[in-house]
Amino acid sequence: MPILSPCRRSRRLLLAVGTVLAVGILTMRASLPAPLVARIAIADMTWVEVQQAREQGFTTVLVPSGGLEQNGPFLPIDKHDSIVAFTARRIAEALGHTLVAPVISYVPQGRFDPPSDNLLFPGTLGVSEEAFAGTLEGIARSLKAHGFRLILFLCDHGGSLKVQQEVAARLDRAWAPQGVRVVSVDAYYVEGNRAQQAWLESQGETPATIGFHAGLADHALMLVTAPERVDLTRAAPSLLARLGLAGDGSSGDPRRATAERGRRLLAIQVEAALAQIRPLMASGQGL
Repeated sequence: MPILSPCRRSRRLLLAVGTVLAVGILTMRASLPAPLVARIAIADMTWVEVQQAREQGFTTVLVPSGGLEQNGPFLPIDKHDSIVAFTARRIAEALGHTLVAPVISYVPQGRFDPPSDNLLFPGTLGVSEEAFAGTLEGIARSLKAHGFRLILFLCDHGGSLKVQQEVAARLDRAWAPQGVRVVSVDAYYVEGNRAQQAWLESQGETPATIGFHAGLADHALMLVTAPERVDLTRAAPSLLARLGLAGDGSSGDPRRATAERGRRLLAIQVEAALAQIRPLMASGQGL
């Protein structure tokens, strides 16, 4: 038997170990249980479940963004997060073969110095448009690398829409030739809000009673998505005065909000998103 040099023995040993590892990985993958896709929220899944879901045709992912901002004296700072987490799941369930990424909480909220918009109120936490754009792109690139074909950006905060549109358009142009689509689901915010306003007016409400921020609609939506977090006893006028704030950060008449109205308003917004997304899936774009 020929005597091998230490170097050649090491190479043969490494080759043998590599072969055993490769066979072991292939065996492990072949023996993985059939995916049940019991969960669709990526944050709740293991990497094995995500891979199995993708292999079963779950090639679409919703990327929701909310926001941490003042919402008047009756609603919590994470109102947008609560609502979009709820609606994103409803949209994914209605679409089928769709996963949901974790909600992006940190979004543009205005100027920092001097503060503007919601940043005038303590508790609002914002990032620059560049930081938000980079976050969206990083998430999209991660999903593309893992084989997902249709990436849907879904924002619940108006200040995020422009950036979302720009990032989606840029990535979509670059990746569409590779069979990967990136779409800004504008209908969720634009058509959804417009239809909600129209429906409330059909119920006898006026622009004054509806409001435009932390108003009737937001309170009604939260009475469904997180009812335990709506508290009409929270108002503290003396504190507002000490902070030097002219208003309480809300508008409209939140006392007119009901869970029944909230359910209808949620359905309107979900349907607006589905109306934009379903044609993409039906045509096979990004799948």
